[in-house]
Amino acid sequence: MKKLIAFFEIPAADFRRAVDFYETVLGVQLSVFECETEKMACFTEEGETVGAISYAADFDFLPSEHGVLIHFNCEEIGETLDKVLQKGGKVVIPRTKIEADGKGWFAVFTDSEGNRIGIYADK
Repeated sequence: MKKLIAFFEIPAADFRRAVDFYETVLGVQLSVFECETEKMACFTEEGETVGAISYAADFDFLPSEHGVLIHFNCEEIGETLDKVLQKGGKVVIPRTKIEADGKGWFAVFTDSEGNRIGIYADK
């Protein structure tokens, strides 16, 4: 079976701020590519690019708290939400237990650009 998610893009109004936000919150290093008016900072997993922070000056792709909701895995939701707040994000839904047995916990925040993003942890 193929992976259900092919690729995701998170729009950014301030590209450098968004890259700093995700590198800090998720503890990752993003590969940045810039060409003329378009910029991308790529998330990789097992050597494969799975998504990106995207900026394009002449393209109508704007951050929104009402758009698509993606969830990132994290080790510890509380620590991750602390980093979100330190980098200018806001907690929308605090750490919440998923009611199905053994399904873990989730939270939702807005990032530095105003996008609504979820996180998930087993504990």
